[in-house]
Amino acid sequence: MRLLRAADRVPVPWKNGGGVTREVAAFPEGAGFDDFLWRVSMAEVRADGPFSVFPGVDRVLAVLEGRLRLEVEGRPAVEIGPDSPPAAFRGDAPTHGAVLAGPVLDLNVMTRRGQARAHVRRLDGGTVPAGDHLLVATEPARAAGVPLGRHDALALAPADGPVALESGRAWLVSFEG
Repeated sequence: MRLLRAADRVPVPWKNGGGVTREVAAFPEGAGFDDFLWRVSMAEVRADGPFSVFPGVDRVLAVLEGRLRLEVEGRPAVEIGPDSPPAAFRGDAPTHGAVLAGPVLDLNVMTRRGQARAHVRRLDGGTVPAGDHLLVATEPARAAGVPLGRHDALALAPADGPVALESGRAWLVSFEG
């Protein structure tokens, strides 16, 4: 189990130059935009605009703060906020975000299509089964006895066994592949 503090994240310009993102974790560790198997990041969205295009990548987007209208080519637009389910879409589909209430802070999960998959769900207490997971706190929380600050993450491996989210709320990202 590895604690990933929000305060340690470095801002990096978006691929399309329209803002900044802060990487929470990537696999393999140290992988860049072109060679990750999976990548989890947080981005602040202050203005409407296109999303960066990632060929061969699938994305899942959860909104932590604010409200966003997500328009993915070939699909009906959806509005997502902190209480909405995450939106899954192809990273190579032209996508546009419109800030409805902001700024928007999002949790962005990307996986290399055909090589990895991610499942993202909100967790309000309970037990995380053994596996490859990332637990991202949306408020101060405690998991496996570890205090988590707002937006801190806990990287879990199968050997860590089941882990309890003892207090607080979090997004649970589970990986396959």
